[in-house]
Amino acid sequence: MPQQRTPIARLERAALVGLMAGRVRRLEAERSLDELAGLASAAGAEVVLRVLQERPKPDPSTYLGAGKIQTLAASCSELRVDVVVFDNELTPAQLRQIEAAVGCKIVDRTQLILDIFARRARTREGKLQVELAQLKYLLPRLVGAGTALSRLGGGIGTRGPGETKLETDRRRIRTKIHAISEDIEQVRRRRGQLRERRHKASVPTVALVGYTNAGKTTLFNVLTRSNAEASNALFVTLDPLVRQVRLPDSRELLVSDTVGFIDRLPHALVAAFRATLEETADADLVLHVIDASASDRDRRMAAVREVLDEVGATEVPLVEVYNKCDALTGEERRRLQEQEPDALYISALTGQGVDELVETIASRLELDVRRVTLAFDPDAAEDRERIARLYRHARVVEHEVRDGRVSIVADVPRRLLDRLGGQPR
Repeated sequence: MPQQRTPIARLERAALVGLMAGRVRRLEAERSLDELAGLASAAGAEVVLRVLQERPKPDPSTYLGAGKIQTLAASCSELRVDVVVFDNELTPAQLRQIEAAVGCKIVDRTQLILDIFARRARTREGKLQVELAQLKYLLPRLVGAGTALSRLGGGIGTRGPGETKLETDRRRIRTKIHAISEDIEQVRRRRGQLRERRHKASVPTVALVGYTNAGKTTLFNVLTRSNAEASNALFVTLDPLVRQVRLPDSRELLVSDTVGFIDRLPHALVAAFRATLEETADADLVLHVIDASASDRDRRMAAVREVLDEVGATEVPLVEVYNKCDALTGEERRRLQEQEPDALYISALTGQGVDELVETIASRLELDVRRVTLAFDPDAAEDRERIARLYRHARVVEHEVRDGRVSIVADVPRRLLDRLGGQPR
């Protein structure tokens, strides 16, 4: 009997629409459309058309001008476009008007990002956070919504709660939002308890942050010798990862990998992922991983700083780490180092500069230390435990056994002196 082949799902044909309004320059608008194309690809679409219009400000009804909308409709019909993606967030009225004029599915940048998050979420926590963000996005768009929000078909903008009939009943959506918010609050409390436990165990934490696809997960794998999924795609890491790292001087620390940031990251997502992003605000050190080869890296760095500010992480000591330096020419790297002499320059892919990064992490975490000499009784179980803790969290300079007593000289972080101390000699 012949074997049946599984049909391959057809990629949605997508048109991208951008606007040069106000002070936005053409180069910036084109780069933004390039990023939108990457997002569309991550959501499972094939880009077949790009439209960029210059006008003083968006049209309140159709975003683009009336003539441009007619041209867009004709082009979409000719190229058999399934979905039109706008590079800005559209109002409910604009969504309805544009869909009526163009005659196919309309999705804005926020909806597209939410859709990718819905595809990528793996854990229950990640799925809850994405669903909360999607429902908050849908709620104000229910009034008089036409086909734009009542579709039950597949494709971009319809995954997650968009596939259900929740959008037809605002009360039920509010109830659902309340229930998910309570679940996430439990997650938040649980995370807080885990962080408190880590503080009591005196384990310092380093958080990796950066623009999506900057190479955070590749660096995370190198530092922690683990194999978390890394890919040259957007938003591969949604669920936070925390792993243990042992420094060359045998001390231990924890490294956490976080969701990648992006320019104009939807506020609903930042709010929904707050429980996760609080890991960054509570870290002892933040490594801002930057794609050194990105032509618009300044814009990306500004987007990351904006999110760090939004989650209250700007007070945490931060080290800028330029990754993917193997993709730079010698001259490009020299110029960058002259501009940013305090930053680190690495390639997580080749391992170049990683040893220096580890040394920097170690030195930054021990800046606030005090050298002490402590004495212990090796026959006492409590003192043996203190000695082990000292080796885990301090830098031992000298270890001496004399007359049945152990004497240790160590550089101890000031915040841990009370917890790690034996009897000062």
